[in-house]
Amino acid sequence: MVNNTICAISTPIGVGGISIIRMSGNNVRDIANKVFSCSVSVYDVEPRKLYLGTLTTSAFKEKCMMVYFKSPASYTGEDMIEFQCHGGVKLAYGVLEELVNSGARIAEGGEFTKRAFINGKLSLDEAEGVIDIINSESDSEIRAGYSLMQGGLKSGVIELQGKLTDCLAKLEVNMDYPEEDLELETKQDVCRELSEVKDRLVSLNSTSKTGMCIKNGTKLVILGKTNVGKSSLMNALLNYDRAIVTDIQGTTRDTLEETYEYKGIKFSVVDTAGIRNSSDIVENIGIEKSKKAINIADLILFVLDGSSNISVEDREIADLIKDKSNVLVIVNKTDKGVVLDRSIFEGRDVVEISAKNGINIDTLKERIYNLVFDNNITSQSVILTNIRHIKIIQEALDLTNNAISVLNSGVNLDLLSIDIKNIWLKLGEITGESEVEEIINTIFAKFCVGK
Repeated sequence: MVNNTICAISTPIGVGGISIIRMSGNNVRDIANKVFSCSVSVYDVEPRKLYLGTLTTSAFKEKCMMVYFKSPASYTGEDMIEFQCHGGVKLAYGVLEELVNSGARIAEGGEFTKRAFINGKLSLDEAEGVIDIINSESDSEIRAGYSLMQGGLKSGVIELQGKLTDCLAKLEVNMDYPEEDLELETKQDVCRELSEVKDRLVSLNSTSKTGMCIKNGTKLVILGKTNVGKSSLMNALLNYDRAIVTDIQGTTRDTLEETYEYKGIKFSVVDTAGIRNSSDIVENIGIEKSKKAINIADLILFVLDGSSNISVEDREIADLIKDKSNVLVIVNKTDKGVVLDRSIFEGRDVVEISAKNGINIDTLKERIYNLVFDNNITSQSVILTNIRHIKIIQEALDLTNNAISVLNSGVNLDLLSIDIKNIWLKLGEITGESEVEEIINTIFAKFCVGK
């Protein structure tokens, strides 16, 4: 660990009620003593207690608060000091410049949290939970990030590594005491332990689809011919008028995307141009975009006009998505009476609504939620929302399957221990126990300066 003191502005830059400038390192009190004075010496302040005083720079003085966090009881595990000043861009940068002139240096992006990791205050996955919370755009993302930051995944990894360690210990005993004839019993015990590891990895991996929807949002693509009420449906889901609605065919000529939140989950709604035969060049470009949007949808909302009969365009769209399982049929305009022949969507999930009058929109949102999310998964404390974690779990699962195959093939148990060690090391990449420096640097580079 480099022995120096870092500093950064930790609050958003701009005019506000307060700006926080923080330092971390061995020399924080020496530097603070040069710039800050209060009723007691900086060297005599009590940890975790706010002190009102005067901060003096070469250009101005500022009345502010200072708090000292003594190592190791701090975020980074080092001595830390925070100055809580009046909010202002010039003021915050002036304080930061004075700290640099007094012996600190500007922190790199994520360096405070990286030091917390290096000093054992956070595991690598817990640090990733911090950045997930900062970047959250929905309640579910905050909950998932909080679980990660609180060590939800870490606890599971440690438990699995414990089982693998037990396997290695039993294999070691068998190799050290061959005269005890423990091979059969050892194989049975190791097989049971590896099967439990596999089941847990399968369970974790099964949360990845839901996790990615939580992290990235669920993309809903509204599909249908012109004038079936696609834009009205988008406005109803968003609960405000975002898309232009007219009786003129071809009003929507390009894809339009907005988001709404339901039960803490972010949904991205994509309104598409109505699919029909058109001689308009611009409209045709929009229609081609609509067809391409089918392939990026987590769920396709196929909208039909319930007040009219099935048209050629309806059947063509139905043919486009006939092999797609992620389709919810929306029968719109039910306020006008439903005469639609239901044979076109036989076997599909169907919701009847009136987007214009807001009829059954809440029912539709609940159906969308239930089609996309498994409530058994969303109620779990650990959901994989990080691509890096998902990849590691999948690779660990492959290694575990291979180890079980090796065990069942009857090979020498000495070779099996190598496979089990590889599983242990792979899982250690999640927490940082067996991670390479390049990956660690990449993760902390995602943090803002000051965190």
